[in-house]
Amino acid sequence: MPPKKARPGTSTTSNPTSLPKPFKPVPSSLTPLTTYLNKKHVYIAHIDAHPASFKRKIFSVPCGMNLVIFLLFAWRAYYIIPHYLLLLSNTLGQPNELTFRAADLSWSELVSLVLRRGLTFLLDFVLCVFVWPWPWEFVAGAGGRGSPVGWRWIVGFRDREIYMRRSRDWDAGLDAQLFGLGGNDQTQASEFWGRVREATNPMLLQQKTGYLLMNATWDLDWDAMVLATTLVDKKKVKLDEFADPVVLLHSERYGWVTIQAETGSAAGEDERRKQVFAFRDALAQLGKEDLFFRWIEIVQFETSKAGGFGVERQHEVAVQIRELFTRNGVDFDEVWNSAMEKRAAGKDSDSE
Repeated sequence: MPPKKARPGTSTTSNPTSLPKPFKPVPSSLTPLTTYLNKKHVYIAHIDAHPASFKRKIFSVPCGMNLVIFLLFAWRAYYIIPHYLLLLSNTLGQPNELTFRAADLSWSELVSLVLRRGLTFLLDFVLCVFVWPWPWEFVAGAGGRGSPVGWRWIVGFRDREIYMRRSRDWDAGLDAQLFGLGGNDQTQASEFWGRVREATNPMLLQQKTGYLLMNATWDLDWDAMVLATTLVDKKKVKLDEFADPVVLLHSERYGWVTIQAETGSAAGEDERRKQVFAFRDALAQLGKEDLFFRWIEIVQFETSKAGGFGVERQHEVAVQIRELFTRNGVDFDEVWNSAMEKRAAGKDSDSE
């Protein structure tokens, strides 16, 4: 739910003239949003254009799973609480059917009884500490991010929804690395660029609905998503501000900044999408459209792995994909180049 008071992320005055490339100051139109964001984290906002009916089906899965967990907990509590009350009575000196004297039992009976009770304690400890947080966080929220149920209750299901991902613990010290205060070690900065490229990959955003973009690198910030949607509904922020993925991060020196694409991002991403579709059509003509979807699955799987999608992994994935195509009697490079030539020829004829 939208916070009632500002988070520790209120915008500060910055000096954009000395801001290093490819960063630029966040436009004033997004100030109502950044005012409430947490300065410690990196945010990525984008629009998910999957149909509302599809999103409803996706959301029904965790709803059903958490409902089952809750019902199992309710059954377990109904079954086990009387047992623990009797044990508590024992400790208070009140005998009952669970009371026993070690002297009255054989060693095997005593060991068996102690193990059974120990395993009961261990089972309920694991359930309470490790499993119960799932339905609790799903409904009540945790970590200052709000909850999925609270988000859906307010926002509902829409054909165009704003999703906001928030970086996990890897963002500590990022400010110094990115803005020239971290010495010569630029390892963290390199990881940042790799993670941002993976998270804003056009094919990833096209194939996966926003709810499925949580991974070891990014969380969804439910409160921020409610706030962004509310601001759009109240006409304080335009939905088109998020037409392309927006990366937001805070610098103590420059305030809230975003990333300035080196080339027109919208045009560039649109061109890449058209190239991919041309490749898909070329495979379909060969009766190998299934290879296109296998290609997409492999790329999505590899980019979702922890550790980034660096140059070495990209090379390994490229080799893996080419071997897959070869096993199915298709030369990846030949089909790709042919598709791009046909696309270029079509563009030339259109321009004439």
